[in-house]
Amino acid sequence: MKNLNHLIDLNDFGKSQWDEIINLGEKIMDNPHIYEASCRGKIMGTLFYEPSTRTQMSFQSAMLRLGGGIIGFDNPTASSVMKGESLKDTTKTVSGYSDIMVMRHPVAGSVKAAALTADCPIINAGDGGHLHPTQTLTDMLTLHKEKGRLTGLKIGICGDLKYGRTVHSLVKALSCYEGNSFVFISTEELQMPEYITAPLEKWSKSDSIDEVIGGLDVLYMTRIQKERFASEAEYEKQASRYILDAEKMKKAGDDLIVMHPLPRLNEIDVAVDSDPRALYFKQAHYGMYVRMALILIILNYNITPPVLLKGEAQDGDGGIKCKNENCILQKEPHLPHSFIIKGGVATCEYCESRQCI
Repeated sequence: MKNLNHLIDLNDFGKSQWDEIINLGEKIMDNPHIYEASCRGKIMGTLFYEPSTRTQMSFQSAMLRLGGGIIGFDNPTASSVMKGESLKDTTKTVSGYSDIMVMRHPVAGSVKAAALTADCPIINAGDGGHLHPTQTLTDMLTLHKEKGRLTGLKIGICGDLKYGRTVHSLVKALSCYEGNSFVFISTEELQMPEYITAPLEKWSKSDSIDEVIGGLDVLYMTRIQKERFASEAEYEKQASRYILDAEKMKKAGDDLIVMHPLPRLNEIDVAVDSDPRALYFKQAHYGMYVRMALILIILNYNITPPVLLKGEAQDGDGGIKCKNENCILQKEPHLPHSFIIKGGVATCEYCESRQCI
C-alpha cells in the first residue's frame, strides 16, 4: 500500500492521534473562522455507493467550511459503475482528481481495497456492516465535549449489538481508555459478538433498559433491525422492549446523556427529544467538526505511520482464503489476500472475519 495517510480503521491511527483529532475538533468548534480557508484549492472526492445523510453531508459541509471543493457521487447509478466499471477503476480515477477521498460502500473491506491503488488519502465512511471510524470519532468528540472526559464512564449500549458496526467500533475505542465499563442491553439473539467482549475487562449484559438506566453515564441507542427476525410478530415483540420513552428517562440520573448514531425508527420516542439529556442531534452536528479536524490532519500529513496492535503478527496470503461472502475479496478477485495471524486464528485484513488455521 502506498505511503498515504488513509483512515480505514481507527487502529490505523494511535490513541494519541485520536485525542489529537478530538482536541482539534473542539478548537475548530470554538473558533471556526480561523480554519475557514485552510483547504482553499483542495478537492475532496466523495464516493457514496449506498445512501447516507449525516455522514455524507457532514463531510461535504466540513470541506466547504474549510474552503475546499467537492466532486463525486451519492448514487452509483449516475456513474460508470452502472456500466460495470470495477471498484479499482472508479476509485483510481477519482483519486487522480482529488486531494482526499471519502468512500462509503456496502461491501466489507472495499475501502481498504481502494486504498491499495489510490493516488490520494482515503477515509472510510462505512464499509458494509464492518467499520465506520468517523462515526466513532464523532461519538468520542461528543463524549469529551459533554462529559469532559473519555475515562471512567459507565456506558449502556442498546439495540442490535450483533450486527451494528457503529457500536463495535465504539466499544473497541473506548476500551482503550482507563476505567470505562459497558452494559450491553439487547435480546440474547442480538447480543454483542464474543470477539468484541473477549478483550474487555468490565462489562455485563441486560435485557432491560429500566433495570440499568439509573446507573449509567451514557446510554447509546441503536435500532433493532427488522430484517434480522424470522417474522413481523417476533420483531414487534422484541423491539417494543427497547423503546426509550419519557417514563424510562425518569429513572435515569440528571447527568445521563443519550446518544444515537441516527437514523432512528421508533427506538427513541419523540417526546424524549425535548429532554436536555438527549444529545443525538447535537452529536450529529459534532460530526462535522471532527471530520473537519480529520481532513486537516490528513492533508497536513501529521499522522505517524500505522502500527499493528500489540501481540499481533501480520501475514500474507499463505494459502488462506477469506470465507466471508460479503468481503470485498469475493467481488474483486485481483486483490491480494492478507491476514493477521494470532493464536491459531487468521483475521482477514479487509473485513475482519476470522477462521481457525
